[in-house]
Amino acid sequence: MKKGERTEKNPSADKTDVRILSLLREDARMSIRHIAEKTFLSPTAISARIEKLEKDGYIEGYYTRINPQAFGFNIKAFINLEVEPVQKKEFYPYIRSCPNVVECNCVTGDYAMLIEVLFRTTAELDHFINELQHFGRTKTQIVFSTSVEHRDAFLELE
Repeated sequence: MKKGERTEKNPSADKTDVRILSLLREDARMSIRHIAEKTFLSPTAISARIEKLEKDGYIEGYYTRINPQAFGFNIKAFINLEVEPVQKKEFYPYIRSCPNVVECNCVTGDYAMLIEVLFRTTAELDHFINELQHFGRTKTQIVFSTSVEHRDAFLELE
């Protein structure tokens, strides 16, 4: 197999795919034609590559990033939650149904879950924490500022 070649068993992104991913990361709404101009490929070739990147799981979706503060969600917090393994069957559906939960991760350490949330007021946050304590002990950290927004840091694309 030649360097940069893909197989069904071991798909990998070549330099052109990486350039396409980088352009889409900058602007997910970038036109196929504009990507083609920047990569010196035809729009048809770009469309085929993007379709392949989606099929191979490199691209999981396209999103609009909404400013939560514009809607009054000024309280961002991280909540550590101690959950016993037997409670996870009940906990996971509950946490998925909570619209203020931005992300929930099962982690190592003293607490089993790390939950990122957004609320309009500390009173709403307090109410949510009280509900979470049904599952176990909590530890909450309210965010004052964010110096680095969420990014795909693991992708050294160029």
